[in-house]
Amino acid sequence: MSGKVELVAPAGSFPALRKAVDNGADAVYIGFRDATNARNFPGLNFDEGTAGEAIAYAHQRGSKVLLALNTYPQPGSWPIWTAAVDRAAALGVDALILADTGLLRYARREHPELRLHLSVQGSATSYEAIAFYREQFNIKRVVLPRVLSLTQVKRIIANTDVEIETFAFGSLCVMVEGRCYLSSYVTGESPNTCGACSPAHAVQWHETDAGREVRLNDVLIDVYKPQESAGYPVLCKGRFEVNQELGYALEEPTSLSVLDILPELVRSGVSAIKVEGRQRSPAYVAQVTHVLRQALDAAQRDPDNYTPRNDWILQLDKLAEGNTHTLGALDRQWQ
Repeated sequence: MSGKVELVAPAGSFPALRKAVDNGADAVYIGFRDATNARNFPGLNFDEGTAGEAIAYAHQRGSKVLLALNTYPQPGSWPIWTAAVDRAAALGVDALILADTGLLRYARREHPELRLHLSVQGSATSYEAIAFYREQFNIKRVVLPRVLSLTQVKRIIANTDVEIETFAFGSLCVMVEGRCYLSSYVTGESPNTCGACSPAHAVQWHETDAGREVRLNDVLIDVYKPQESAGYPVLCKGRFEVNQELGYALEEPTSLSVLDILPELVRSGVSAIKVEGRQRSPAYVAQVTHVLRQALDAAQRDPDNYTPRNDWILQLDKLAEGNTHTLGALDRQWQ
């Protein structure tokens, strides 16, 4: 490993960005207020004016700002996405996070000085794929998909000099990093083009005698009892009756947390660890960033004697989906 491992935090709003920076994030990632980013929810994200203010705030305090343009333009909307690339370059972001190969080529041609990161949506899961993106688009960093074991992550790092970023905390996805046909089937809109798994206009909440029902376009996703925590509805984490049993048919709510393996990630040579959650509140961003800042510093200072503190685990579990955490694919045995 050469140099410090960066802590990259999400910022879906200016208050969230301030919380991330003030609690020790080395970099924050943001998106524009439109479908060019994969967290396109009402009330979130940045217009050009607030983005400029946010970048100035972060830079004055030594933090970088990365901008996610990580959805896929369609032929009729191509000018919107290329204009977003131009706008980001003019604002002076520290890097663009892109997935679409056409946009990558446009950014490299029109803004050769702009640092490019390959989004997790690009699904580069081998060092051969990473070599292709570096050769074709001069990418400087890759965000690895959350389908790889720790052994596979280490093998990739050992075979490339492109910076590697891995997820450290936040929601998981059973699909290929958001390429979800479930959401498209029910709502008529693809997350990779409209920027949201469950577009707000399709979400319906109803108070009933049975509990709080949540639907997507009249498809019942879940029923929450009184006092039961109700998360934002997505099909893959709904409860359905299968073989006369009610339960989480596709995926149980839980969150990735790498607290237990931080020293291994540090030794592996990762360049950055990333928190998922631009749709989350400023309070969430503050707490997760604060805990991971302490944990990452401890793991880098003395990896041989690192042990995750109980209060770190408890704080993150309170913010995790289902109040539980997992290492996901990282501790799988596949090679």
